[in-house]
Order: sequence, then C-alpha cells, then structure tokens
Amino acid sequence: MTILYCLDFFKQYASKNGEQNHIVEQMNSKFYYYTRTQGLFRICYPKERPPKVETYLSPVETHCMNVDYFLPDSENETRGFSDDAMARLHMGRSVIALFILGFLAIFIAFWTGVVGCWRRSHGNVTATAILMLLACLLSAGAMGIWHGVEYYEKEKMVGEEYYQQWSNILKENSLISYDWSYVVAWVGVGWALISAILFSSAAICLKGERIRDEAMNMQYLMPVYPQKQQYAYASYPAPAAYPGPYYHGSQYGPYNY
Repeated sequence: MTILYCLDFFKQYASKNGEQNHIVEQMNSKFYYYTRTQGLFRICYPKERPPKVETYLSPVETHCMNVDYFLPDSENETRGFSDDAMARLHMGRSVIALFILGFLAIFIAFWTGVVGCWRRSHGNVTATAILMLLACLLSAGAMGIWHGVEYYEKEKMVGEEYYQQWSNILKENSLISYDWSYVVAWVGVGWALISAILFSSAAICLKGERIRDEAMNMQYLMPVYPQKQQYAYASYPAPAAYPGPYYHGSQYGPYNY
C-alpha cells in the first residue's frame, strides 16, 4: 500500500510568481513538498529528498524515514495529541496488528494444509479452510482500517503536514495515487478467500470419499452368525413292554438279595 505524491510542477509555479525564496525555505525544511511514497512503516523519496529532514538509505537504495507509531510511548509523547490524532494513531497500530495476525493464520494454515494433503484428512483440510478464511477477514479488516487512517489524514487531521492545511498551490499541483503494493494487498485478500473456498470444497470431497470407503468396507466387516441346521435323528422303536413280574435286583446267582 503506497500513496504517491507528485509535486514536480510546484517549483516552476513558485518561480513564476516571485515566491522562490519563501518556497525554497519551505522545501528545505518540510518533507511534504517532495515526491514520496508512503507505506505502513516508512516514507521514501524516490527522487529528491529534503535536505533538512533526517533519512536513511533503505536496502533498495532509497532514502527513507520511518513512520512513528510511538511504540512504546515511554516518554508520553502523545499526551498533547487531539482526539482525531489519537484515533488515527490507534487505527494505524490496529492495521499492523491485524496484518501480523493474518500472516500468523496463513503460516499455521500452510502446515495444516500440508498435513491434510499428505494424510488425506478432511479434518485438517477443514481447519486449513477456516484459517484461510480467518486470514482473509483479518487482512480485509486491516485494509478497511487503513482506508480509515487515510480518511482521517485527509479530512480530519489538523497540521501543516496534512492535506487540510496544505496551500491551494500545493493541492492543485499534487497527484495522489495508489501504487502496486496497494493492489497486491487487495489481490492477496481475494486469493485468501478463494483459497478458503477451494479448501472447503476439498474437505467436502474427502469426507464424501471417506464415507463411501467406510460403506464399502462394512460389507466385509459384518459379523457372520452360524446358521441353525436341522439334524435328522434316527428313530428307534420304543422298547417293548415286558410283562412282569419284576424283581428287585438281579434274579441270578449270588446277586439275589
């Protein structure tokens, strides 16, 4: 997310109207007279840089200065801020916090997605879809709050570096536009939403596949009970009735009692 300010015609206008000395003095001490790109963490000057403003050389060979969020505010530098200035400051801090949480959700989703694809687990894939949706919402919220910061800076903030108190000449010869990082941020939000939808679809497909496999395996896991068989018993004639008399014990030899 970058805002580009183009002030290339300002010097020419000032020189034509006999204000060169005053304008040169302002341009040497005020950063908002120079073409610059503004991001979340720093303001960089791709062309000329203000000579009286302290800058450092970034890794891409651009002179930059950091955006101060007053973290931590150990010296209580924000005690004189207005309500609008404090609201803008808190929203700026919230943008950073939401992006950090969004990146954390994407990092966790990467590992749950890898495990889910490796194990073909619909539970892990579902968790990945939820994390990607959370990352999408966090990033979209951060972008929305960033627009709130932009609105405060342009419409409510009071100060010579803010748009409300710019001179008419400065406003007329300034061009504010969104650069490539702003577009990439919104594209990332959109792709996070698409990823969440695709992972949800994959989880539904894996769950359906698991149900079909379990139904197929149930045919082989059903218990087999022994069937009752009818056995043919040989029928023997009933013993003939022997007419009496009957004696107790045996009727033979010494076994008679």
